[in-house]
Amino acid sequence: MNDILTFIITVFTGFFAIMNPIANIPIFLSLVQNADNETQKRISKKATVTAFFIVFSFVVLGKFIFELFGITIPAFKITGGILVFYVGFEMLQSKKSSVTHLKNAKIDENIAVSPLAIPILAGPGTIVTAMNFVANSGYLKIGIVILVFAVMCYITYVFFNMSEFLLEEIGTNVIAVVGKIMGLILAIIGTNMVIEGIKLAFELTN
Repeated sequence: MNDILTFIITVFTGFFAIMNPIANIPIFLSLVQNADNETQKRISKKATVTAFFIVFSFVVLGKFIFELFGITIPAFKITGGILVFYVGFEMLQSKKSSVTHLKNAKIDENIAVSPLAIPILAGPGTIVTAMNFVANSGYLKIGIVILVFAVMCYITYVFFNMSEFLLEEIGTNVIAVVGKIMGLILAIIGTNMVIEGIKLAFELTN
């Protein structure tokens, strides 16, 4: 039971750090600044639902993708860990990661799919994080990852809908600090993924 609880907390922390709904508030506002409240809600809903189904597809088809391309779990964990570490490292430097963000986008409802759903919410970093959590896992852990990601998408939806209020109350400085903390957490998670991959590759025990 403790192992499952620890896994749930780890998965939630990983998704929260990689998706970072607090730090994405200014990005969302900049993309929907010319839209009315109803349009903003439609965009945020479409973005989070699309992001969920993108990651859901990779989680469910993960093992098939591994077999199709001949990818080993240790190799995926090591490569994925490096990628997640890189995203976290860029966040620590107060950069918008090139792995998860696009610089320019047209301001219309299509931004719900790109760049909001992908690559901002369900970019390579998020997909790799999700697939790492379910690599070599049973159906219970796969279900937990899907459920936790669904909760994370809903939290992001709520944050987006409250973005103007939150930005006014929290302030850009606090958002920047939160971004750095999330970056540190991501870097640690990425390092742990690499360590797990190395242990699997060389059959090392704890």
